[in-house]
Amino acid sequence: MNTTPKDIVRSFYETDLIHDADAFSKYLHPEIELYWNSSFGFSKKGFDDIKTMFNEMALSFETFRCEISHLIAEENQVTIRYTYFAKTIEAPEKEEAIAHFITIWEIKDSKLYKGYQISQQGDTTPESMKSFLSK
Repeated sequence: MNTTPKDIVRSFYETDLIHDADAFSKYLHPEIELYWNSSFGFSKKGFDDIKTMFNEMALSFETFRCEISHLIAEENQVTIRYTYFAKTIEAPEKEEAIAHFITIWEIKDSKLYKGYQISQQGDTTPESMKSFLSK
């Protein structure tokens, strides 16, 4: 069975990235470039930067999961809209929305190759969270 670019992106975001060290080599192209505009400004991240970022998050979060609201594919490009939720080590009983994202990925060699991402801090107001329901 062939894996589509959409399948690759979905699988990456459904992986437990703070507890699965092998996920980065499995899903990220060695020459990955992520262009990221966030509420903190612009940054460009490569393979090691992304892996380090998730390793650092693993020190603060008990759990870390992604909830996908939209996933749209055209040839080797996939757009995903999602929210990351986490439980901190200090308060493992309470899950919070960490941030909302939209990312456009280009897939190369069946891996995430170039990404263009926008994010903002998590907003858990009912109206905001309702907008992330894909149905």
